[in-house]
Amino acid sequence: MSAPVPNKYAFNRTRCQYLATRLEVAQTHWTRLCGLIATDPQAFRKGCGLWIVPCHGVHTLAMRFAIDAVYLDANKIVVHLEENIGPWRIAPVRMHATSVLELPGNTVKATGTILGDEIEIAVENTGTAKYA
Repeated sequence: MSAPVPNKYAFNRTRCQYLATRLEVAQTHWTRLCGLIATDPQAFRKGCGLWIVPCHGVHTLAMRFAIDAVYLDANKIVVHLEENIGPWRIAPVRMHATSVLELPGNTVKATGTILGDEIEIAVENTGTAKYA
């Protein structure tokens, strides 16, 4: 019996590894600004993720835990990686990135994700999966 396929996920097609199986999307001005601020560290564990669209860079101001940031271009190809960004930091801005995946610290290392990897993202949208 195989495991159920999540309906909101980020999957590294190149490495055949899930980056997140519980993916949320921040796509409004307010949700992008807030991001993971005030998120309980225990609530953002392995399998969680936040996809920020559009986005060229992230910060960890007012956060209490480290994150990995995977910068993606319009084709969802990894164009930059920042690992274990500690609280109260500002990550680099990458103008060629169109979105950023925020993941629990050490996710990039654990999945072997590197520059050039192709990421598949699926998010639930009104009862149906939307593949972005």
